[in-house]
Amino acid sequence: MIAAADFATPAVAACLALGYALGSIPFGLILTKFAGLGDVRAIGSGNIGATNVLRTGRKGLAAATLLGDALKGTAAVLIAAQVSETAMLAAGLGAFLGHLFPVWLGFRGGKGVATFIGVLLGLSPLALLAFAGIWLGLAFALRYSSLAALAASAATPLVLWALGRPAEALLFLLLGLLLWWKHAPNIRRLMDGSEGRIGQKG
Repeated sequence: MIAAADFATPAVAACLALGYALGSIPFGLILTKFAGLGDVRAIGSGNIGATNVLRTGRKGLAAATLLGDALKGTAAVLIAAQVSETAMLAAGLGAFLGHLFPVWLGFRGGKGVATFIGVLLGLSPLALLAFAGIWLGLAFALRYSSLAALAASAATPLVLWALGRPAEALLFLLLGLLLWWKHAPNIRRLMDGSEGRIGQKG
C-alpha cells in the first residue's frame, strides 16, 4: 500500500523531475524542424502533437512523433522502476505534466494522449490493452479520434481499479482529467457537430 508520505522523499522527487524533463521533449517540434518543415506550431491547431504533425502531409513524421511522445512516458516509468513503485507513479505524472506544460515552450505543450498511453504501457500493459480496445472500437464505429481517446481515458481508472491497482487508478484519474481539460476545444466541436472525423479531408 502506497502512503502519501512515500512521495516526500528525495529519490521520488528526483524521479518526478526526471519524468518532467523527459516528458517535456517536444518530438513533434524537433522532428518537423529537422525535416525542414519549419515550426509545426505555425500550422493547423498550433499543437506539437502527432495529429498536427500529420497536417504537414508527412505520415512518417507523425508516426515518429506519436512513438516518441509515447515512449518518453514509458522510459520515465521504467527508469523509476529501479527506485520504487511510488517513484514509477511520480515519474509517470512528471512525464505527462512535462508533455502538457513544457517549460521550454512557455508551458504550452500537447494534449497528452500519446504520453498517457506511454505511461500506461510502463505501469500496466494489461490496462493498455483495454484502452486500445476501447479506442479502436469507438474510432472504427464513430470515426472520431478525439471521442475515442476521451472515452478510453475515462475508462482507464476503472480498468485499473478492477485490476486491483488503486494507486495507478488514482494517478490515471488525474491524468484523465487533465487530458479532458486539454481537449476542451474538441469537446465543444463534438457537441456542435463540427469535429473532424478520421479520414475526413478539408
